[in-house]
Amino acid sequence: MGSTGSVSAWEEALLVALIQYPVPVIKGPEDIQTQVDQICRAVDSTKAGYPDLDLIVFPEYSTQGLNTAIWTYDEMLLTLESEEITRFKEACRRNAVWGVFSLMEKNENPSLPPYNTAIIINAEGEIALHYRKLQPWVPIEPWSPGNLGMPVCEGPKGSRLAVCICHDGMFPELAREAAYKGANVYIRISGYSTQVNDQWVWTNKTNAWQNLMYTMSVNLAGYDNVFYYFGEGTICNYDGNVIQQGHRNPWEIVTAELFPRLVDKARENWALENNIFNLGCRAYVGKPGGEKENYLTWVRDLAAGEYKLPWDNKVRIRDGWKYYPDGVKLGPMPK
Repeated sequence: MGSTGSVSAWEEALLVALIQYPVPVIKGPEDIQTQVDQICRAVDSTKAGYPDLDLIVFPEYSTQGLNTAIWTYDEMLLTLESEEITRFKEACRRNAVWGVFSLMEKNENPSLPPYNTAIIINAEGEIALHYRKLQPWVPIEPWSPGNLGMPVCEGPKGSRLAVCICHDGMFPELAREAAYKGANVYIRISGYSTQVNDQWVWTNKTNAWQNLMYTMSVNLAGYDNVFYYFGEGTICNYDGNVIQQGHRNPWEIVTAELFPRLVDKARENWALENNIFNLGCRAYVGKPGGEKENYLTWVRDLAAGEYKLPWDNKVRIRDGWKYYPDGVKLGPMPK
């Protein structure tokens, strides 16, 4: 399925390409421009090689890298109005393709840490979706928690798109939120190193199956002199099976044809497999219409702001720990 139709696609097929971008080695803000140049060239060349391509996806941190010593300083950050984002818009418009891009975004409040952000740009070069990472990877990532929820946008070929970022995908609640709001294609962009390689694949599959939606997920690839990033772009069918799996190669392009209408029909017609529907109307055979009362203690507690685990007082790492013993560094880079 990864090669069949990967150059051409018929009118119902959403042709997607995941770019296993080589992990950037960033020493200063000038290196960001190198990544932007490479990303824009990759949009051009991938569309040239796959003329019917509808959607191209780049991993988390592909634009600004992961230099933890400097990554929160002002010079390392972007906004949606930055020239770098304008260039991404131009690349999508020039190639008549949708694109998913990563940026570390300045906080509206300069006294607070920045956001880890993903944007979806449509084929006209407009931002169709703006998402801020809801679950930064603690204790390593210093980002402010996202405040835009889980938005969903209309995409090409009958798709309804949502995007999550890296560790977000480990939380089944976020995939459920995207599906609950109508997403039939769930995109995950990631900058994971090999500590969670297996879990990456498992969660991509379970997010698809539990919500009857395609998942398409791509990770950085290569070595940045600290960690190895595993690539392994994964595209899962709405029944949880893997359609296509990349390897560990930087610059590998993982492609597949998706059929969003089949997701919609499965959601409308399946019964025992329809997990997301059955959650909200339990036992509809024994009780016509199903039981709709909330029976989940953690849902009630979370809604009330009282979420607390039975072992909460034994959880040892509750802050930046050894990574940020003096707090997050903000403002201009030191001279």
